[in-house]
Amino acid sequence: MTGPQAAVTDPLVLAIDQGTHASRALVFDGAGRVLASGTAPVAITTPQPDWVEQDGEEIVASVHAAAAQALAGLGARRQDVVAAGLSSQRSSVICWDRVSGRPLSPIFSWQDRRAHAWIDELAPHGDAVHRKTGLFLSPHYGATKLRWALDHLGPVQAALAAGTLCWGPMASFLVFRLCRERPFLADPQCAARTQLWNLHTFDWDPELLALFGLPAGFLPRSVPTCCKWGTLDIADGGIPLTAVNGDQSAAVFAFGWPEGDSAYINIGTSAFVQRALTGFPGHVPRLLTGIILDDGVVRMYMVEGNVNGAGTALAWAAGELGIPDLTQRLAEWLTRPGEPPLFLNGIAGLGGPFWQAEFPSRFAGEGEAWQKAVAVVESIAFLLQANIEQMDRYLPAARRIRVSGGISQQDGLCRRLAAVSGLPVHRRDDPEASARGIAYLAAGRPAGWNTASHEEIFGVQVDAAVQDRYRRWRALMREATGI
Repeated sequence: MTGPQAAVTDPLVLAIDQGTHASRALVFDGAGRVLASGTAPVAITTPQPDWVEQDGEEIVASVHAAAAQALAGLGARRQDVVAAGLSSQRSSVICWDRVSGRPLSPIFSWQDRRAHAWIDELAPHGDAVHRKTGLFLSPHYGATKLRWALDHLGPVQAALAAGTLCWGPMASFLVFRLCRERPFLADPQCAARTQLWNLHTFDWDPELLALFGLPAGFLPRSVPTCCKWGTLDIADGGIPLTAVNGDQSAAVFAFGWPEGDSAYINIGTSAFVQRALTGFPGHVPRLLTGIILDDGVVRMYMVEGNVNGAGTALAWAAGELGIPDLTQRLAEWLTRPGEPPLFLNGIAGLGGPFWQAEFPSRFAGEGEAWQKAVAVVESIAFLLQANIEQMDRYLPAARRIRVSGGISQQDGLCRRLAAVSGLPVHRRDDPEASARGIAYLAAGRPAGWNTASHEEIFGVQVDAAVQDRYRRWRALMREATGI
């Protein structure tokens, strides 16, 4: 059969993207076009300073609601959905009961840093941990949160004694609850973000478990990114779940197979710059290394730098400066002439390449409120560039930057990033990069994926003032951190 009628029978794929503030579900066709979507907001709570939690039952319900909405929007084409993928917050973890499936703890958000003081005691082991896991010691990762749950939560202790404890990545919990087979599995990217997974053995590491004081035998089985995960029991039907990945890792695949000479930057609540490599890059000091794809045959690695204070820093600035509509006003402010101050951005702690859980954020210099808002935006570009410079010491230099994520829609940020990096910044109109990327993987990596998307290019233009501010900012950061 040919022509328009044949297109109706093309297979479709459901992508579930469970994010910090919402669960999204989108249905894509074989070319990467969105045919239907659904969204359900989720709450996030901060019971104490450095504590950031979400409710496991609410997250599960939100995924069901978003998926049902998206599938209902397909009408008769609901029957054409043949596969599904799940992307989720990478470093969020939870404890639950193997028999009932009920949560035994809150979801400890990737933003949670409650164990930052305790993890300092492990500093002498930092290099060994980094070489095994590809991760710098940080309270953002899951191991310290699981240890806290074991020390402080009675239901977790009781389940451990009864032998019914499950704990690990939030993605594993969602797969357990959403699939009718109740699989207890973990993908390489989310498993690694517990800081308990060995990048060389591709499995949980007994020495790391001992280091963090965690008993063996209660973590999910490690499996490839793309495999037969189970059957999503969702919206009155079963859909094979064929791919699971972390949200930032999935975003790299939004436009198909990653380019080895591109730096991929996704800027949302936090920001990440990633380089994709088909071979193991070895030890890369002060940056993260991980696996963003394993399909049982092909294994793709990444080297990553992260910025904790992206959207979180803008939200902080909106409150600190008394400008609730700050984000909406940035586009105009970023075009204004005038010298903003510098902002040393430690919102939610410093990520790569500095790695300090506690760092006092502060402005260097004076300015009006709008200028301080510009300084916060510039700090995001500056932190990303610091990570890019660290990458350039160990990897072939990138030839371009590809940006995605909500904050990347700020033209002024993209122009500054091009100015300080000396690289053209390519931006495609795709606020759903994580969902589109996991759909690509779940669909079996079809050719011609998302090739028709409009792309804007911010060319490299000499901006002596921005470059000078970056040099001065970098000097202040070196003085403050020693890095």
